[in-house]
Amino acid sequence: MQTDRYHQAISACKADVAPEAVAAGLAKALENNAANEKPEVYRFLLSAIDLTTLSSEDSQRSVARFTEKVNAFDNDYPDLPHVAAICVYSNFAEVVKTTLDVEGVDIAVVAAGFPSSQTFTAVKVADVALAVEAGANEVDVVMNIGMLLDENYEDLCDELIELKHTARHAPLKVIIESGALRTPQLIRDASVLAMYSGADFIKTSTGKIYPGASLEAAYVMCQCIKEYYALSGRKVGFKAAGGIRTTEDAVKYYTVVKEVLGEEWLTPELFRIGASGLANSLLTAITGTETRYF
Repeated sequence: MQTDRYHQAISACKADVAPEAVAAGLAKALENNAANEKPEVYRFLLSAIDLTTLSSEDSQRSVARFTEKVNAFDNDYPDLPHVAAICVYSNFAEVVKTTLDVEGVDIAVVAAGFPSSQTFTAVKVADVALAVEAGANEVDVVMNIGMLLDENYEDLCDELIELKHTARHAPLKVIIESGALRTPQLIRDASVLAMYSGADFIKTSTGKIYPGASLEAAYVMCQCIKEYYALSGRKVGFKAAGGIRTTEDAVKYYTVVKEVLGEEWLTPELFRIGASGLANSLLTAITGTETRYF
């Protein structure tokens, strides 16, 4: 694939990324937000969480304890859905695999030079391969933003394609680090390139270096997903991550996905929120009692 084909793919995207158009579109999408502030939506959002621990203090023991909470939750709250996945650093995939007892909870890892994507492609490939071999069945990687800003699209996309191939059966979530991109146009460009490189999800942020998720970025990304689906027939998921802690904020992301992409995307297979504290906020909203379970 020649470099100019990547430029053509970006140019062909019809999503209106003028800042005023994004602001107006987002405002319209959120007009019905209040109608989504209800228990059944909170329950769905709980089922869409990638419950995340990404700390320098993580250890085999702490990650095992973290996983045990998911096991216990299934017994303590049998009427509530479990989270979609447990998300950890790649070297802890095996710990989660050997500790997790709950069926239907995936093992997600951040890999390939997370959170900066600044290392050798060979190292990224090895990291993804080792993580999948250890039990990861979802892989989150960071797009090389430096290559994006240099418009080195061929090397950028070749790397993502290789990581997708290496992940094999595991869905690949490509983090575009929207807080570093700053403009709707760059968010559009990153989204298009990620999808044309085989991403199964596009994800807003690492939550580590730059500002995290924003509703504006979510709106642009969902617009791109919608157009890509119309052109290709392939459904790409959306994941919001980075600073989403309250039920109120989570509902707004739900509303954007619902209004832009439709009911078809309101499933954990196509919509995720990466978070740690959000689960407690949702549990509090569902039960009506202050809850600090996770």
